[in-house]
Amino acid sequence: MEFTEKMKADVLAAAREYIASETDDVFSREVENAVGLEDWEGLYDRFYTSLSFGTAGMRGMIGGGTNRINTFMVRKVTQGLADYLNASASDPTVVIAYDSRLFSPEFALSAAKVLAANGVKVFLYDSLRPVPMLSFAVRHMKATAGIVVTASHNPSKYNGYKVYWSHGGQVTPPHDIEIAKRANAVKSGDIKDGDEMALRASGLLQSVPAEVDEAYYAMVMSSLRRPELIKESSIKVAYTPLHGSGNKPVRHMLSELGIECHVVKEQEEPDGSFPTVKLPNPESAEAMQRVIALGKEIKADIVLGTDPDADRLGIAIPTDSSKTDYLLLTGNQIATLLVDYLLTTAHEMKREGTPFVAKSLVTTDLVRKITEKNGGVCKDVLTGFKYIAEEIERIERGENPGSYFLFGCEESYGFLTVTSVHDKDAVSSAVAAVEMMCYYASRGITLQQRLDAIYASYGYSTEVVFSNEYDGAEGKEKMKSIMASMRSLKSGDTLVSRTIESVADLMGDNTGFPKADVIIIRFSSGEKLVVRPSGTEPKIKYYLFLTEGPDGRKALEEKVDAVKAEFMAAL
Repeated sequence: MEFTEKMKADVLAAAREYIASETDDVFSREVENAVGLEDWEGLYDRFYTSLSFGTAGMRGMIGGGTNRINTFMVRKVTQGLADYLNASASDPTVVIAYDSRLFSPEFALSAAKVLAANGVKVFLYDSLRPVPMLSFAVRHMKATAGIVVTASHNPSKYNGYKVYWSHGGQVTPPHDIEIAKRANAVKSGDIKDGDEMALRASGLLQSVPAEVDEAYYAMVMSSLRRPELIKESSIKVAYTPLHGSGNKPVRHMLSELGIECHVVKEQEEPDGSFPTVKLPNPESAEAMQRVIALGKEIKADIVLGTDPDADRLGIAIPTDSSKTDYLLLTGNQIATLLVDYLLTTAHEMKREGTPFVAKSLVTTDLVRKITEKNGGVCKDVLTGFKYIAEEIERIERGENPGSYFLFGCEESYGFLTVTSVHDKDAVSSAVAAVEMMCYYASRGITLQQRLDAIYASYGYSTEVVFSNEYDGAEGKEKMKSIMASMRSLKSGDTLVSRTIESVADLMGDNTGFPKADVIIIRFSSGEKLVVRPSGTEPKIKYYLFLTEGPDGRKALEEKVDAVKAEFMAAL
């Protein structure tokens, strides 16, 4: 890019304003160095836009500048949150948690000080905690809101900031819109701050009481359907927290149940640089390599992995009785097994009422088939677990009389089997998965055999997920262009050498969903394609769904790689 003198002057002005506002020398020095080197490309990327607080919170690369996440941007957004809280609630309180990412403790403390300086009472965890424990704490402590500093499963260069409301779920309208409006309008001179020790002495800043953790553990234990069966089972678990916040809570719960749990030593300690993995995501086969190797070594009955903020759960299962090979399950396979088990258990225990299941629209429709065949109700929602949380809240308000929440799931390894948490929860879901395995093992059935039996009964389904990344300003424009071209498609058109049967644009009216940048394309050949920009990363995601009857599994398995390659090449 060629920089005019005006462009240089504008970016220099933005850089100098940022340097004057940033309280952390690490980030201000980054920008000072870029100015000294006259790194116009780098400076432009840092300042051509500003990270904004959106419906998914704020997430970005760590570094100096308004297009990065840093102490200034955290303080800016938190001031907007404080303004909204003070305008909409009397005596507001906020609980703050953080994970193992770089600068997470610093960002959490910065947010706490801004809130407290604005007269908002803050409870800050003294050490890292998973997202689900924050969600639980907000509800348990009857707080007005919560904050988690995390970038979930993203690479180490990222961090983020998520806001939760009093119900324990991420903020939804009107709160998210109003917070965003205020946060994005805050100027550096508007931000209040205070001394940590003085704020603690005043009582405005306190540590989260230890009893909140105990209450969470007790809740998970009470949610189990067959705790005695687990305690009587002699099984081995291989587990990795992937350098994140799941290590202590997952191991604590398994220990309480008498489960022998072996942990990948190299990935046990919190480390935001994630030295053993490129991507700390249990969806990634590479990320799960070490724990699967540990599983083979100890002959584990089940292999578990959680991401840095412990809201995503990965599972691998042995494929033979000798436990020499393991299958890393997809998120859809885990969801399929769990919903089947939970419904089976509800029937066996004669639970009254109609079981309600909520799934994202990009999660396998096999979950719906299983739920409806077993007398339950399954509802599709937009991607984002806050929409599943909204469904739980509706049940709690009595809007679905006779129904009870059974299960929530997203194909991206997000699961929920309890109602006291209103976000995906890898900790309680890990325990539920162990319980499920113990149940089938007590009947001489492996999880692989149960999954095969489900396919034999309901038909075989498989899904392909891929994405294309578009970084920087040009990338944003490219993404807009691609989504516009998808919206121009209609019934009868051809895409990927297939005739389109229907196109559903969720930006339109009367779709059954809130308006969203999502397009659902169905082909006359039977495939379904969902296209949407990621809410947290500069990429467009494609979800391709393929199904066959009970007798068509082998044929579909043989052609799925070719179909995937065909779609990826075209899109």
